[in-house]
Amino acid sequence: MTSEDIPVPPPGCPAHGSGQRIPMYTAEFAADPQAYFDYMRHHGPTAPVELAPGVEATLVTDYAAALDLLQNPGDFRKDPRRWRDLNEGRISPDSPVLPLMGPRPTCMFTDGAEHLRLRQAVTESFARVDSHRLSVNVDRIAHYLLAQFSTRGSADLMNDYAKQLPLFVFNELFGCPAEIGDRVMFGVSGIFDGINAERANEVLIGAVAELVALKRSRPGDDVTSWLMQHPAKLDDTEMIHQLVLLIGAGAEPLRNLIANTVHLLLTNDRYAQNGLLEEALDETLWHNPPISNYAPHYPARDLEFAGQKFSAGDLLLVGFQAANASSARSATGQSSNRAHLAWSAGPHACPSKEPARLITLAAIEHLFNELPDVELAVPEESLTWRPGPFNRALAQLPARFTPTTPRRSVQAQPSQSAQEAAAEADSTKERGGLWSSFLKWVRA
Repeated sequence: MTSEDIPVPPPGCPAHGSGQRIPMYTAEFAADPQAYFDYMRHHGPTAPVELAPGVEATLVTDYAAALDLLQNPGDFRKDPRRWRDLNEGRISPDSPVLPLMGPRPTCMFTDGAEHLRLRQAVTESFARVDSHRLSVNVDRIAHYLLAQFSTRGSADLMNDYAKQLPLFVFNELFGCPAEIGDRVMFGVSGIFDGINAERANEVLIGAVAELVALKRSRPGDDVTSWLMQHPAKLDDTEMIHQLVLLIGAGAEPLRNLIANTVHLLLTNDRYAQNGLLEEALDETLWHNPPISNYAPHYPARDLEFAGQKFSAGDLLLVGFQAANASSARSATGQSSNRAHLAWSAGPHACPSKEPARLITLAAIEHLFNELPDVELAVPEESLTWRPGPFNRALAQLPARFTPTTPRRSVQAQPSQSAQEAAAEADSTKERGGLWSSFLKWVRA
């Protein structure tokens, strides 16, 4: 590559002639990440980045290199206790990335036999989720959320719909009673929105700890109870952190996947006019994945990878969006439309991608069935994306449509977990949250 071939750093990037790491937490990066990825590629398959002020990492931007890392648990480990900068005190305790990067006893952040034990508990508990029951739950939740704004003729489809629906679904799957579910929603939203993330993390862990104590004494027909009953015999600490992982790692990507796919449908007539929802979903997973950069890994020893030398304990992340784009640019490409890395790969790949597809497609189908003439309420170029190193997430998705006449479904009945949660709501003093309101609506 000649100097003439090296792209100019994007506007606002401190890397302009300075040799600094490329920041991934700015509004400029969120507005046009692809320009940053194009610039990163002059470094080769990996690039030096900064996830937050003072948090240094290496981002893998090449598809083949990303697969090599994700499928090589011998050389690259997941346990953050190997993270050298964290161990040496260079990561501030209040760093906004720490709630998503710090050590937790979960299947995402463990290796070897411990990872296998926790992973089996998660996958086998989720395997008990009945797809029909899940569909009924999504239908009822989608109908409720749409009923909150469909008579107005306008809505923010991110914050009024896409953001809420996954949290409602997971509260139901995990059997959350009213007040606990309200705090779960507050905690997850705060962590990923970066609004007092440390406090939000405390609220989420406290709420989940109460849920674990409740299900120990009164198990139900829900994922929380099934996880407790698994032969892996998770203790309370493991239960709490597994649930925090599952709720957080499930709700945040799903809200972005729903919103990003709706965004594509509203801005590309080829998909919307022909009803190509699954194709639009796959296109989104390729080019606008909900989690664009994550999968932290740490070399187990000093080694050479993708033409660079790394030391044990260095932090490497996978740029899913960048790697997907590099695959699309390659001469050979990928034969499958689902060969993208949005679900990750290897032993830590997403364990529930099929339920995630079901929830996303059902949510979008309900939206367009109930609001068939929905359209963007603002020019596409005026939409903004939330800053942050990990997510590809719209800040808002303003839409307009013909107002509908209020109606009330009489077909779907509460699942057993919802009935149990509603019963718990009777003894709850605080009933002002979104989940509490939904449970009241279910019982009306």
